[in-house]
Amino acid sequence: MHIYLYEPRAERRSGVISELAAAQMTPVEIGDEFFRGNLALLTRKGNDTRPFLLADTPSTLEHIRVLRAAGVRNPVLVMRDFRNARQTAEALDGGADDDIVIPLKAVELRSRINSITRRAHGHAAESITIGEVTAYFDGRDPEVMGRSVKLSRREHAIFQHLALNAPRVISKGAIYDAVYGMADEQPFDKVIDVYICKIRKKIGTAAASGHQYIETVYGRGYKFSPAEPAMAEPEKMLRPAQ
Repeated sequence: MHIYLYEPRAERRSGVISELAAAQMTPVEIGDEFFRGNLALLTRKGNDTRPFLLADTPSTLEHIRVLRAAGVRNPVLVMRDFRNARQTAEALDGGADDDIVIPLKAVELRSRINSITRRAHGHAAESITIGEVTAYFDGRDPEVMGRSVKLSRREHAIFQHLALNAPRVISKGAIYDAVYGMADEQPFDKVIDVYICKIRKKIGTAAASGHQYIETVYGRGYKFSPAEPAMAEPEKMLRPAQ
């Protein structure tokens, strides 16, 4: 998972980055100039799941307001050195989703982000079950018929994005943005197709039905959905006895 990190204090930044790495999150470091740029790209499907982790500074409240005014719906968490009820209230009222006191603990931070993300997509619980597959939103690999299916980091990111949006169709571009976004690496054009094929094979092999669960909707993208009910065979017409 990539996360936008706004921490202008060098003495604090390394500790936060270490905790993010422990939570298997990759920071995309941003500064004040980020909030003066074109924020419209963040409203694209796929970019709207990447969270913001903002250090409490005199500019932070205004940065939150700028994001929300631009239509950015990404999760926003504010981190501060000391508990301050008034400032916390201002941040939450200004559009932040959570307000936490450092030092950060990786396991708690990831759970807070997952909780915000799944609720934003209409999921109250930590998982959903579709057919034989249970998808978790807390970092665990999916289960098929009660047995864990091991996914690589990239496969898991793609699978979770499809599961969060199930059963809606998600474009390849939106999946790419959700997984790679502003990361330095720029993989080849067919990378999403390759990962989708790997995920399908793993799920289809584990499922008793053999159903692969990730459907290609040609010209639009992919969706995570159960198998279609089998069409009932038409009743045979019985001829009266001669």
